[in-house]
Amino acid sequence: MGLLTFALNVTLDGCCDHREGIADDALLRYYTRLMDEVGGMLFGRVTYEMMESAWPAVARDPKARPAFRAWARKLEAKPKHVVSTTRRDFPWNNTFRVDGDLRDAIRALKRRTPRGLLVGSPMLSTALERLGLIDEYRIAVHPILAGHGPTLFSGLTPSSRMTLLDARRLKSGVMALRYRRRQAFK
Repeated sequence: MGLLTFALNVTLDGCCDHREGIADDALLRYYTRLMDEVGGMLFGRVTYEMMESAWPAVARDPKARPAFRAWARKLEAKPKHVVSTTRRDFPWNNTFRVDGDLRDAIRALKRRTPRGLLVGSPMLSTALERLGLIDEYRIAVHPILAGHGPTLFSGLTPSSRMTLLDARRLKSGVMALRYRRRQAFK
């Protein structure tokens, strides 16, 4: 069974608004390597639609920066699984709708994806965390104080304990942190 890895950018004050991060080549290479390690992507509808509106065009743009184009092309090729109760049509390459009970559907998807899945949707990830389905966390902490939200995992109880597996500093000052849920070691 593959791991479900949550990966997202966050500012020092906890904001996870994608417009607040440092989207440089080093960060895109970091996420491209991370995406290369997994067998598929998992999105909520809102995040999927944001990605769908931007990255396919970058994949086909010969003038796009190389790191951005590499990310976009690999994302195009990667299986993308979308949790949505309202949308049924997904024309973007290799996109599949996740049906049924969330816990059962994600467990089945993890079994079918031995290389694991990468999820980066804040609202979906909160639901997955409540169900205890996220195994690892890859948080890129940006040296920015945004002064606004949204924030990650608001209102979760009880607390979840993590073990730090790796920390690396990118050239921009972004800290790429890797944690694993302690129960995943058992």
